[in-house]
Amino acid sequence: MKEIKGYIFDLDGTIYLGNQLIKEADTVIRNLQKEGKQILFLTNKTIESRRKYVEKLKNFNINVTIDNILNPTVTLINYLKTNHLRSMLYIIGEQIIKDEIGLERFPLANTPEETDIVIISWDRDFHYDHLNFAYQAIKNGALTIATNPDRTCPVEYGEVPDCAGMIGAIESVTGKKIDIQIGKPSILTIEAALNILNLAPEECIMIGDRLETDIRMGIEAGMKTALVLSGVTQANEVPSSEWQPDYVFSSVKSLLFNKVL
Repeated sequence: MKEIKGYIFDLDGTIYLGNQLIKEADTVIRNLQKEGKQILFLTNKTIESRRKYVEKLKNFNINVTIDNILNPTVTLINYLKTNHLRSMLYIIGEQIIKDEIGLERFPLANTPEETDIVIISWDRDFHYDHLNFAYQAIKNGALTIATNPDRTCPVEYGEVPDCAGMIGAIESVTGKKIDIQIGKPSILTIEAALNILNLAPEECIMIGDRLETDIRMGIEAGMKTALVLSGVTQANEVPSSEWQPDYVFSSVKSLLFNKVL
């Protein structure tokens, strides 16, 4: 597997669970860095900035820069700049994504009638006013863009609801599917990741804990894939999955003993 030059890692459930490092994940990353491999951490979360991720990883003795982190907010902003530069946005999401989009000076809608696009991201303060605003805007023809499709997010004590909860509520009341999905396994994220690494898909491996996002994205991109069982996916779910990884590991620690390195 020496042809693998780029290692794309999920974060939650793969490198850490909440504030707990997955055992030996730091050693794996340092070994890859010593080998001269390119590293990209790819998360579907929008509730933290990339700088926060750099700080968090540094606290785990994993030294990377902001350029080693890709999240849906970055991909979303680039997509909006290319396709919807002057569209009026309504953002369902936490303050960090609103701030990062705000820095780019996109116009924000104050009423459903003037809304061109409803952005839907993970929001732990999601409430009825958000739902009603989105419903009225979509009824008037607004486009919908979701940052990620994750049902849950793994944490130390289990899992918590993620962006799919917001998406499900809006799809249920409008009777319409979301128009565009930005995060894994979207082609938009695949393209962004490969552009950052400046590598071909066959030179990369995607490592994550979700079959329907991490592994699916890697397969559809033409990458090698490795599923880790330290997060959401259980071993008994793998045989029946549509998305079959090249490798199944108990955790990233297995990379220390596998020829994938």
